[in-house]
Amino acid sequence: MSSREDLFKKLSEILVEEFEIEEDSIKPDANLYDELDLDSIDAVDLVVKLREMTGKKIDPEAFKQVRTVNDVIDEMEKLLSK
Repeated sequence: MSSREDLFKKLSEILVEEFEIEEDSIKPDANLYDELDLDSIDAVDLVVKLREMTGKKIDPEAFKQVRTVNDVIDEMEKLLSK
């Protein structure tokens, strides 16, 4: 599960199942906070879900810079390449 397409698909599943976001709203350039209505607590929950999915610890400082779905996928790629 390392291609961007696979990561996008898995991230979309998490956003739909865990955060009740409409699948049609999830686009690579969608802003997590403005367009998908995530808040800071949701962001922490998302980090936990991504850690479960990747089996890797996510640096909270790196995740503070994340704003869009693409940003999340970029961070996931960095984690999986380590």
